Formats: sequence, structure tokens, C-alpha cells
Amino acid sequence: MGSYIIRFTLLIFICCVHRLGAEPAQLKADVVVYGDAAVGVAAAVQAARMEKSVILVSQYGHLGGMSSSGLGWTDIGNSEILGGISREFYHKVYRYYQKPDTWVHQSKNEFSVMGQGTPTFNKTTQLASVFEPKVAELIFKQLVEEAGVRVIEGRLKLKEGVAMDGQRIVEFNLEDGTIIKGKMFIDASYEGDLLATAGVTFVVGREANAQYKEVSNAITSPVHGNNLHEGIDPYLVKGVPSSGVLSGGNEFDGADVGKADHRLQAFCYRMCLTNVPDNRVMVSKPNSYNDGDYEILFRAIEAGQSSQFFKLSPMPNMKTDSNNLGGISTDYIGMNYSSLPPDHPDYWDWTTLSHEEREAIAAKHRDWQMGMIWTLQNHLRVPDPIKRRYAGWGLPVDEFTDNDNWPYNLYVREGRRMVSDFVMTEHQCRQNPDYPQVTDSIGMGAYTMDSHNVQRVIYKGQLRNEGDIQRSLGGKPYPISYQSTVPSKSECENLLVPWCLSASHIAFGSIRMEPVGMVLGQSVATAASHALDDGIAVQDVDYNKLRERLIKDGQQL
Repeated sequence: MGSYIIRFTLLIFICCVHRLGAEPAQLKADVVVYGDAAVGVAAAVQAARMEKSVILVSQYGHLGGMSSSGLGWTDIGNSEILGGISREFYHKVYRYYQKPDTWVHQSKNEFSVMGQGTPTFNKTTQLASVFEPKVAELIFKQLVEEAGVRVIEGRLKLKEGVAMDGQRIVEFNLEDGTIIKGKMFIDASYEGDLLATAGVTFVVGREANAQYKEVSNAITSPVHGNNLHEGIDPYLVKGVPSSGVLSGGNEFDGADVGKADHRLQAFCYRMCLTNVPDNRVMVSKPNSYNDGDYEILFRAIEAGQSSQFFKLSPMPNMKTDSNNLGGISTDYIGMNYSSLPPDHPDYWDWTTLSHEEREAIAAKHRDWQMGMIWTLQNHLRVPDPIKRRYAGWGLPVDEFTDNDNWPYNLYVREGRRMVSDFVMTEHQCRQNPDYPQVTDSIGMGAYTMDSHNVQRVIYKGQLRNEGDIQRSLGGKPYPISYQSTVPSKSECENLLVPWCLSASHIAFGSIRMEPVGMVLGQSVATAASHALDDGIAVQDVDYNKLRERLIKDGQQL
């Protein structure tokens, strides 16, 4: 018996040593898509439908990105831009909710008729513009499985993780050592991690208006929408500047208006809430809770704010898509970049962080928002009428069941933006005839040019928000250039970037909507397949041939 135990122990030891010394896994595909958001799913599905072998690398283990992480109140702008896989997704959502048994906590007849400027369930087009997160993820899974896409969970090794042969990506490494080899690569991440690691030129922050002769970019006066109430003292001790500034507020210099800066617009979680008692878990006070973090909230209430602390946009089954609303809300302004100047050796922003560091920042955003809910429901400095208004809201038991009912993805509204031979600016979004027009459309945008607030500043002795821009396009959709989704040929010949594409900050603010991402994901995957078939660089794809296939697949150009 003793010798058997010794032999068994030795066998286990040998197996462990062998495992430790094993070569890292190597996986190959014609097309490799990095990023599991809706844009990445659409790209992967299209490439597979074009009979290419496909690997989709999922950083979160859940498909759909923001579309399955609470953003169910869809930012479309104009549903006529939907085509191909994007239209297919919203049609599948429509069909899902036609089944009576999907309405568990309310009847379909009780639900809102209108969403964000478009019907929630349009009988004419058979498209839905609202949906529960779990329904979106279910449909994305079905699309991937039906197409035969291989999904691999993992995250890109951010430092020296990409191997190049000249101007072509050969492979990249995941953090666990897995090597992913491919012929064509698509960066579908919200941050632009693959393009950056491959050495492609990019920018972070806001350009000066003068750079592209724009008027809606850059630092602006802190007088626009989603602002704080008038009269909020900016100092920790009211009226005492030496006590310090609330929440990292910066001194505002009017001479900076129109200039470039390094800052990112605010992030938040699109919270999914419910007031149905048998499907609700109430929000607890976070362990990291600090009263001082909510001083701006208390002072906003003192200044007269009594509602609109976050949206309650209705989702099916008595749930919400709860986004930022107003001057003090779910946006954690200034918390996705360092307070240090960008030339400081310790400066950071969301794009420069490791995956683990991003998780830590995301956790701070989560605790801020959960703390806000708890504060509005329980804090002594919150008046009873406000407490009653928010008392019934909690997290749905049947959503994000493996993540404590909290969304998987932080809403990274903007990360890196590639800089290639063609940059989409507000002139292309507005179709200004005095500037170069898009002649190689691979999809259309239609949403308002939009930026959330970027920083808090001291302006005329008060605390204000700066960076909010909401400029209408007049409802006219505009084409998006294929050239804006490919790097300069001298940098990389087999990479396509449908999300962190070549666009100015304010143009990206319109393009960055989830439906448009799906459209562009499908289009660049089509281009990647053509480049493979013809043995050419992505920059040399025949646009007329590409256009013909896109139209055949239902894309709106």
C-alpha cells in the first residue's frame, strides 16, 4: 500500500512538471477578431459566413459588450441605417418579445410604445429598439454558434504581445500564454488594444478645433448640458480655497477653450434596475463607502436638485437602462485618467492601464454608482421625498447572475482612436460640401455628435462640468469611410479597426453607437475576406467589389 502511494505521488509530480514545461497553446484561423462586444460578434459572424475559419477572442467571457451589459435603450438615431447582421440582431429581438411567455413581470400591452426616438417594437419594420441584457447575450450566442465561430476566452498581452513580419501581424499572445495566429486581424476592442500593441498610430483625448477646422471638438466653456446646479461651492470647506477642491476640480482657464487636451469623457455602468419585489435584490452600502465622495451630491440637493440623478429608461419586464442624467449622476467624471499632467512619468489614463488596473478602476465606478443608489435611498442628508422616489429600485435577480447582478462591462465611451490616411471629422458627419466627401461608404451613422462631460472645473467661483457636447445632425444619416477603418499601409497591412477607427473626438461621438459598430464590424470582416481571397493588403481591397457584396448582404450604404 505504501509503495502504491509513493508511485501515485510520483506520477502526479511527473504530470505536473510536464504540464509546467508544456509549450503554450497555439491556435490558428484565417480571421482573428479581438473583442467580444457587438462589433466583434458581427465581424466574426460575417467572416464565418464567408467561409473563413474564425477565432473570436472574448475578454469578458460574455458576448455583446455594452449591448448585453445594460445598454438596451438603443442609441440608433435613425433605424434606416440598420442593415445586415445589425438589422438581423434587432429583428431577432423583436421576434423574441412577440412570444407571450417572455413577458414575465408585465404584459406587452403595458410596455412603452416609444424608445429613444423610435418605436420600441416596430410592427412595420419588425425591429426592436429595447431589450433586456440577458436577451441580447442569448441572441449573440445564437449568432456565433450558428455561424460556427470559435470563441476563446482571454486577454491580450499588452506589452510586446504582438509579433509582426514587416507590416503584417503574424500572431499575438494572450496573458495566459496562448498564441493566436492568423492571416487577417480585426481589433474590435473598445480600447484599441490590438492596434496600439501592433504599433499603429493613435490619439487619446480631444483635438484642438483648429486641427481639423472643427467647432465642436476640444475644451469648451463649462456652460453646456448635464451640468451642476448653479451655486455649488467648489471647496471642501465652503468658502475656503485652501481646504482643497471637491472631486478633483480643476481651475478653469477661458483661454483654453478650443485647445486640445488629454482627457477622456466620463465612463459609467448602464445599470439595469427593477422595482419588482420578487425579482429584486436591494443595493447594499459598498464596503469602500465614504460620505465625502458624495458631497457634490449633497450640495446639488441643497441647491435644488430633487430628481434626475439617473435615468429610468424602461426595459421589458419592469427593468431599466439607467444611464447618466444631469450634473451629478452615474458618470464618474475625471476618474478614468490621472490628475497629473500628461508629461508626468506617473500619468495614466484608461488606455495606458493593465487589465488588472482597469478592473480596479471599474470597481471604483461600480462602488460609486452603488453608493449613489444607497445614498439616495438611505442617507440622513437626503430629504425624505427623494428617498421615497428612489426607494423601490434594486438589481434584477435574473440578470448578470454570475456577477452579483451587476453589468459585466463598464461603458468605455472612448479609448484610443486610430489615425490613418482618412480621418472622419464633424465635416463628414455633417456632409459639409467644402470638405472631402466619403466615396467608399461601408455603413452609415445618424446619431447626434455627442460627448459626455470630461472634467469638473471651478468657473466663476462655482463647481461646474466641462466637456458635454450634443450637436444634432438634423436627422440626416452620413456615410462612414472604409479608409477610416484601416491603418496607413506603411504601418499594418492586415489589420482592420471598426470601433476605434480614424475619427476626431467629436465625430467618434456620433459613430460610436452600438448599432453602427455592428454595421462596421460586418463590413470590415467582408473586406478582410476579400483581402484574403485576393492575396492583398486591406488597403488595396477593390471598393466596388466590396460594395457589391455589402449590398448583397443587406448593408445600407
